[in-house]
Amino acid sequence: MEKIYLRDDYIKLGQALKAAGLVESGVDAKFVIQDGLVKVNGQIEMQRGKKLHHGDILEFEGNQIEIVSGS
Repeated sequence: MEKIYLRDDYIKLGQALKAAGLVESGVDAKFVIQDGLVKVNGQIEMQRGKKLHHGDILEFEGNQIEIVSGS
């Protein structure tokens, strides 16, 4: 499982998809989220601005990304 290390208290879902290299742009992130293709902690998430915190798990196209505190 890949990890994204936080620089702040949270990262927004669209930003996390880009940071993990799962989408090319914010527009791509918007569309895959709106299409219901992204899960956070096992639940389909439809909000691009959803704040992800330490311990959250992002899933997209068979990839799982864990959000980890950077400090």
